[in-house]
Amino acid sequence: MAKITAAKIAQLLLVGGLVLTLAACVERIRSHGYVPPEDDLDQITVGVDTRDTVTEVLGAPTTSGLTDDSGFYYVRSLVRHIGPIEPKVIEREIVAVTFDDGGIVQNIERFGLEQGRAVVISRRVTTNETGGNGILQQLLRNIGSFGPSVGDSL
Repeated sequence: MAKITAAKIAQLLLVGGLVLTLAACVERIRSHGYVPPEDDLDQITVGVDTRDTVTEVLGAPTTSGLTDDSGFYYVRSLVRHIGPIEPKVIEREIVAVTFDDGGIVQNIERFGLEQGRAVVISRRVTTNETGGNGILQQLLRNIGSFGPSVGDSL
């Protein structure tokens, strides 16, 4: 019968520890959210389709307008995890479907994330009544500007 010495046990523990350390540092990519594929977006007609038909074709949005029902927003992010290092967003895609006051599709925009900045990938617009401001500019401008309505009392 072979004797296992303390040196062999130490070697096995060291090799096992190295294997576990390397396994913990493996890169993992996780996908969060949902963005409809281009084929589904092509089924939506700007100026014709409504909120109901958009929901039927594309599914429920990730979020909708912040201060009103002006649009549906579909967001997908890819996040890289490596061991104990803080996770990092490596890709983000946003599809914004905006509606006019009658609930008819007014605009469909696809944004990507490039060097930490949102860039327009594609856009289908009927009219631009926002004075040249993009969807993200409108959203960012509205953050923090919530207040009571004129008819509300304190």
